[in-house]
Amino acid sequence: QVQLVESGGGLVQAGGSLRLSCAVSRSIGSITHISWYRQAPGNQRDWVARVTSGGNTNYADSVKGRFTISRDNAKNTVYLQMNSLKPEDTAVYYCYARLANGEYYWGQGTQVTVSS
Repeated sequence: QVQLVESGGGLVQAGGSLRLSCAVSRSIGSITHISWYRQAPGNQRDWVARVTSGGNTNYADSVKGRFTISRDNAKNTVYLQMNSLKPEDTAVYYCYARLANGEYYWGQGTQVTVSS
């Protein structure tokens, strides 16, 4: 069992920045990959970014160059630094962990609202 707790969401003006955190209840070094997803009202949940156990990162085209995913193994925390935020980035952001045995877990989400 893995618990994921997101934090850091809030209200920000367009062009501003936020840093989301995903605190993980176990060593993240053993987790295959941890991703951020987001879901706007009425939309499906979309993948945003991923960091693997080896430290490789990938991004959705819509956030590439503006968002950065990183991990702090000592704190068992994954971060999503979001810069140059746009109103279309408004969504609930979720943390997702995929284990080597195929199990996966979701956090409860944190709201990000970007005003124009």
